Amino acid sequence: MSSIYGDWLKEQREAAGLTQQHLADSAIMTRSHIAHIEAGRRIPSKEDARRLDRALNTGNVLSSFLPQEEVAVAGYFEAARLLEQQAVMIRESAVTFVPGILQTKKYAQAVLGTTFPPLSDEERDKRLVTRLERAKILADPVTPAFWALLDEGVLYRLVGGRHVMAEQLIHLVHLVESGRIRVHVMPRGTGAYPVMQGMLSLMWFEDQPPVAYSEGIRVAKIHDAPAIVDQLQGAYHLALSDALPLGESLALLKATAKDHGHDDA
Repeated sequence: MSSIYGDWLKEQREAAGLTQQHLADSAIMTRSHIAHIEAGRRIPSKEDARRLDRALNTGNVLSSFLPQEEVAVAGYFEAARLLEQQAVMIRESAVTFVPGILQTKKYAQAVLGTTFPPLSDEERDKRLVTRLERAKILADPVTPAFWALLDEGVLYRLVGGRHVMAEQLIHLVHLVESGRIRVHVMPRGTGAYPVMQGMLSLMWFEDQPPVAYSEGIRVAKIHDAPAIVDQLQGAYHLALSDALPLGESLALLKATAKDHGHDDA
């Protein structure tokens, strides 16, 4: 997200002689939420913006100029990346590719190779490094708690070839068996189900309202309006109720890795 909105908020707060905590108290928000908005890492909900306007006596400026229009993935994902670094719980669904945080290097290289127009070698390498850096949040043994809901088709799509797919699935197996993540597979026979329209990431925080991030072709959006986030959470959990249990999902990951040529799966 552009920091222009956050910079203006900070200017108005300081002009009013308020600390972040004073503004947070007046607007019924947390200080850290104010800090993230000012730094350009968060977009306030419409209700938050209205409360900020009232607290700062800025009319409806903050409400009217919320940066919530859909933009290209590249423009929005930096904000989503920063959010996932702060999250204490993440639940993702994927119908096409393994979620970025869970991708191996070779799998990620194959995914980035599908970009059109093609990326330069330098740009592809930069994006690869960024993607692999994201996975480091799983180095913490506890936070964030991470669940992935994968369409069964993700397991069979030969991204990078059989060897790459086998390696990717075994990587998921190791993460599940270590207890670091949960993976639930949506069987191909389920038919249509909620959240199958694209990628969805739900994020919860220690002292901030939850948000959702959705992604499609060339567009992505961060949702923090409480009603929308509630709807997306409900859709995710409704879909999850039709997915395979953890044990059956793990067995399917192993079996599919073996089908792709991994002898030890």
